[in-house]
Amino acid sequence: MSNSRDRTIESRKQGHVELCVQQDVSFRTRRTGFAELHFRHNALPEIALSQVDCTSTFLGKPLSAPLIISSMTGGYAHATEINRHLAEAAQQFGLAMGVGSARQALESDEHHASFRIVRDVAPQIPIFTNIGGHEAARLYSSGKTIELLRIIDLIEADAIAVHLNPLQELMQPEGNTDFRGVLDAIEAMVQRLGLPVIVKEVGAGISGNVAKRLLDVGVSVIDVAGAGGTSWAGVEILRHEKNDQPALEPFWDWGIPTVQALLEVSDLRDSHTFTLVSSGGVKDGLDIAKSIALGADLAGIARPLIKTLVDAGPESLHKLLDTIIYQLRGAMFLTGSKTLNDLCEQELFAG
Repeated sequence: MSNSRDRTIESRKQGHVELCVQQDVSFRTRRTGFAELHFRHNALPEIALSQVDCTSTFLGKPLSAPLIISSMTGGYAHATEINRHLAEAAQQFGLAMGVGSARQALESDEHHASFRIVRDVAPQIPIFTNIGGHEAARLYSSGKTIELLRIIDLIEADAIAVHLNPLQELMQPEGNTDFRGVLDAIEAMVQRLGLPVIVKEVGAGISGNVAKRLLDVGVSVIDVAGAGGTSWAGVEILRHEKNDQPALEPFWDWGIPTVQALLEVSDLRDSHTFTLVSSGGVKDGLDIAKSIALGADLAGIARPLIKTLVDAGPESLHKLLDTIIYQLRGAMFLTGSKTLNDLCEQELFAG
């Protein structure tokens, strides 16, 4: 059975996708930092393009490239077809995929198909579900953390992600700004759920200090999701009544640029073992290559993929993914990097 609360969540999910596809919700002045960094060109690479191997692993499963189709949607009728096409592409290209927030799936079974379809059409890839930080804390405080196993089982997930989105909640007309107990909830998830816990921002970045606190309680994967791509503050500002928007406008560009977040979090590798994901304005294969050189293990892309799918269809989505992977392999070739480990050793310079 669905109720007005379910309908509100469902409407918001659909509205988010429509705004991201139809309007410019990019950061206005804040940039990721990738454009200012360049590889040192290797005019004598001594390898063939055919030798370049960009295969990777994530959550114990092989990938053909270090790329995640980041969590985007689920929980309303049209999301089923969107997730079907995204998952089919992930399966075909051998990529990982995150499924949109499963909060609605915990509260109603009406749109379970929009989540379950992902594993149905992509049986071999790494898949993770997600829950918001506030919702994780609410479940923990009420002794219901174990209920998250229901959404994990729903899509046969390999991991669960916690989305940290205090800025987005601050911007939402119906947002919840009580973030007390989120770290305790994450620690409980690590201890009780029996599978890797990913923590991801949603576009404002994770600092080195925050990442250390997360790693200290057992988080396996940090996705920095920095500033410079989609501004979720901007998305929420557009959802407000026009007379409310001026008070919120200064927050449109709030956040830690993706490159800065990567540098801070990658410094923790000396004391912690974890997987580092670069996302937040990653737009092409060159940005993925730069992310790897900066210390990331994988990169995530969201808005460019869903916009291409919605605007131009599945065939165009596949062409875009093919292009992104070719660009990554091209950057590896031009730096003399046969493998991703070789790419990790390449220097970037500013200029």
